[in-house]
Amino acid sequence: MIDLSVFSEEKFDAKKWINTACQNRHPQETVEKQLVDLEMKLQMMSEEIAASLEEQSAAALLRVPRATRDVIRVRDDAVSLRHSVSSILLKLKKAEGSSAESISALAKVDIVKQRMEAAYETLQDAAGLTQLSSTVEDVFASGDLPKAAETLANMRHCLSAVGEVAEFANIRKQLEVLEDRLDSMVQPRLTDALSNCKVEVAQDLRGILIRIGRFKSLEAHYTKVHLKPIKQLWEDFDLKQRTNKLASEKNEVERLSSGNDFQSSLPTISFSSWLPSFYDELLLYLEQEWKWCMIAFPDDYKTLVPKLLIDTMATIGSNFVSRINLATGDVVAETKALAKGILDILSGDMQKGIKIQTKHLEALIELHNMTGTFARNVQHLFSESDLPVLLDTLKAVYLPYEPFKQRYEQMEHVILSSEIAGVDLRGAVVRGVGAQGIELSETVRRMEESIPQVILFLDEAVERCIGFTGGSEIDELIQALDDIMLQYISTLQETLKSLRAVCGVDAGDGGMKKEMVSDRKEGMHNARKVELISNEEEWSIVQGALQILTVADCLTSRSAVFEASLKATLARLSTSLSFSVFGSNLDQNQSHVASDGNGEWSMAGKAALDVASVRLVDVPEKAQRLFNLLDQSKDPRFHALPLASQRVATFADTVNELVYDVLISKVRQRFSDVSRLPIWSAVEEPSAFPLPSFSAYPQAYVTSVAEYLLTLPQQLEPLAEGISSSDPNTDEAQFFATEWMFKVAEGATALYMEQLRGIQYITDRGAQQLSTDIEYLRDVLSALSMPIPPVLATYHSCLSTPRDQLKDFVKSDGGNQLDLPTAYLVCKIRRVSLE
Repeated sequence: MIDLSVFSEEKFDAKKWINTACQNRHPQETVEKQLVDLEMKLQMMSEEIAASLEEQSAAALLRVPRATRDVIRVRDDAVSLRHSVSSILLKLKKAEGSSAESISALAKVDIVKQRMEAAYETLQDAAGLTQLSSTVEDVFASGDLPKAAETLANMRHCLSAVGEVAEFANIRKQLEVLEDRLDSMVQPRLTDALSNCKVEVAQDLRGILIRIGRFKSLEAHYTKVHLKPIKQLWEDFDLKQRTNKLASEKNEVERLSSGNDFQSSLPTISFSSWLPSFYDELLLYLEQEWKWCMIAFPDDYKTLVPKLLIDTMATIGSNFVSRINLATGDVVAETKALAKGILDILSGDMQKGIKIQTKHLEALIELHNMTGTFARNVQHLFSESDLPVLLDTLKAVYLPYEPFKQRYEQMEHVILSSEIAGVDLRGAVVRGVGAQGIELSETVRRMEESIPQVILFLDEAVERCIGFTGGSEIDELIQALDDIMLQYISTLQETLKSLRAVCGVDAGDGGMKKEMVSDRKEGMHNARKVELISNEEEWSIVQGALQILTVADCLTSRSAVFEASLKATLARLSTSLSFSVFGSNLDQNQSHVASDGNGEWSMAGKAALDVASVRLVDVPEKAQRLFNLLDQSKDPRFHALPLASQRVATFADTVNELVYDVLISKVRQRFSDVSRLPIWSAVEEPSAFPLPSFSAYPQAYVTSVAEYLLTLPQQLEPLAEGISSSDPNTDEAQFFATEWMFKVAEGATALYMEQLRGIQYITDRGAQQLSTDIEYLRDVLSALSMPIPPVLATYHSCLSTPRDQLKDFVKSDGGNQLDLPTAYLVCKIRRVSLE
């Protein structure tokens, strides 16, 4: 059979269809036969379709008259129905007009009836209230507490019915007294039932209290009964401490009385070792109460047991904070001897010199981790409770740590400042000739080794923040980290200042530049001082200065990596805290944070019970600041440490400036008196005998500088190799060395041209010598692939030209190859007039 559906498609291609049909033929069948069969099939199907269309058309023509008659009949029925409805509407309008007054009267009568029924019920309630008031004492005397509760409930109902009627004011007061009386009668029996786990009695007494609207009394009494054994668990620590203290004092007395020098000491119980056992016993107690209350109070156990824990933590809260404070002080000998802790140090109630140490904070985090384990167990135990109840419970569990979290940024700032101050970065001091290179290398080594150490301090601070606060204080910690980085970079800057003295460049560019503008005597004194430093020592200083670049590179890369890690931490916090619902109040109607039927919390519910979320939910302003920071961190341009990032860049610039000053210092010293050399004004002495003329040789100052420039690539090579070993991009390392080579060469050329401009007069012999010096320097620059400045080329061209030809040479060039201001200057110092 042929599929006819393809013929009705819009993009039907007849050629493609025929080719496909031919391809699907049997391998032994020829194309001609396939096409003949295909044509026959199509022809037969077209004939069948035509016959079918003809048959259906004939049938349709026969049905048209019948359908026409049906349409006419339906139209007549619709007209008839419309007339009937119109007549009915007319009759309704007439009836409404005549009966409107009757309906209004009936409505008034109905209102009166309702008022009379209400008045009748009120009178019945008033009569019942009077009767109940007169018989309530008999009910109380019978000792039937359920009946008394029912009587008081009925009295309360009757009073609500009669409203604020003056005649019943006394009964209202009497009812309150009776309810208190019944409550006091229930309490002893409730205490006995709760203490002895009498389920049925407890249920009956609960029903009595619920009937008179005293559920709060049930909660308070339940907490009161069970709080006492829990407090005994808490006070067990103080009891053991006192027992150990008395035993120690007794042993001391016995030792002194017997004259025995042997001193035995009983093992002391630390709070950190005792706290897990307390949490275990408390959790076991809560589990037992949870199971019992599920049977005794099936409607209330989800709130009763959590309320017990909340009230327990509120009762022991202040003492808990004190114990935590002392426990943090016990890990350090100084604070342990004074019986002080972190809060005492922060409050300033300590002698100077005692600061918060990392051990203090680590002990605090260890205690917090114990509490976190207990909180997770409580969360699992109370998983059937509503989210607000569970949230209040966890807030109570973490409440003792709140004073520490409120001052967390201050604690970290003190610790990090102390750690930064402990980094060995003593300023370099000049120790005499021959020792500068050693001192420079040692100081640079200390600087480079301190950078990973400081970054490690910052990483540990971030880990402590996440471990202790869950990230709720990350915004304040970032401010502290930024400030600490500024403090550390300031220390590095001070060290750089001391290194300038070691390198002989003093402060800024002033050291050697002052020599160029000072008098000749001071310049000669400085020159002699520099000559005292051996060539080996000079290169040692240069090599040490180049190593400072690795310090800047290390600081830049390490700080960038740390900042990226900090941004990643903020991104993780943004993801985890985004599930929590913050604001002025927790949205208690969020279905996405609810527990399912099996007591399993959704992802959002678990996030809302995170330690950070538990703390932030009550401080919406702080939560908003934190979320603003987390939103900003998503911006690629965001800097977690904005001030430190700027200061790192400034430090790198300062390092580059120092290295440049060191590399150019020898050039600056050699070129310091070039403009005042006597050779420029020397006159060739006449001789009675004809003497051969010899070519001039470059002077020592320029050969010294040239030798220095040619040796500099060898000094840069170890630094470039060090960069390429840490960076797979060797092209960048080669570019680094070439860039510094060009900087020094350009600086040397600029200094030389500055000296040349200071020459006031030059003779032909001086011009010949200076031309030779410039040519030598030019060849060195060309060997270093350094382009020759036009000013220097002009000096060489004008000085190498004979004096009598200089005027025509300058005028003929017309500024094509020469720098005209420089050419005019050369003409001036050679006393050549261009007029």
